[in-house]
Amino acid sequence: MSFHARMTPPGKASGRKATGPAAGTDSSGEGLPAGVEPEIDAGVEDLLPEYLENLMLVERMHRLLLDVIKDEFERLGILNINSVQALLLFNIGGNEVTAGELKSRGYYQGSNVSYNLKKLVEMGYMHHQRCEIDRRSVRVRLTPEGHEVRDVVRALFERHADLLAERDVTDSDALVDLNASLRRMERFWTEQIRYIY
Repeated sequence: MSFHARMTPPGKASGRKATGPAAGTDSSGEGLPAGVEPEIDAGVEDLLPEYLENLMLVERMHRLLLDVIKDEFERLGILNINSVQALLLFNIGGNEVTAGELKSRGYYQGSNVSYNLKKLVEMGYMHHQRCEIDRRSVRVRLTPEGHEVRDVVRALFERHADLLAERDVTDSDALVDLNASLRRMERFWTEQIRYIY
């Protein structure tokens, strides 16, 4: 089942209003007259379709970003590193971090960070060493080869920025507003996770 199919609100496909509680009952569970549906807050009804489309776009754009990076590396003949690893190198940049900080700082969002770090070290793109204070902690940083990969990704993004402006796809103000909205969504989701646990 597709993401869209999973996230489509009840009743959306058939053109009927989503009813929340089962049709024929009100919010207290008491029966309603035949043919009468409980009311839905207008704000929720307006927001839900846009929210679901937002979820789809976020997922789709992340996948597209990885495909764009993959295509660029294939075009340049760089075939020994995948797009996830290249994006990780770009995000780390000139910083020296622990494996745990990769997620807390937002440098890496996947679930197999240890595997990708190991591969990047083996391929010579990243250097790692034990922390002098806490020997259980490993700190990582880019090697010169790693910085070369980062420069390739940066050049790709700079080219994109030029094309976005040249073709009037968007502008700085629109992206500032978009980023602000996405940060608010990020805080909201983070709060939901903390609330659950």
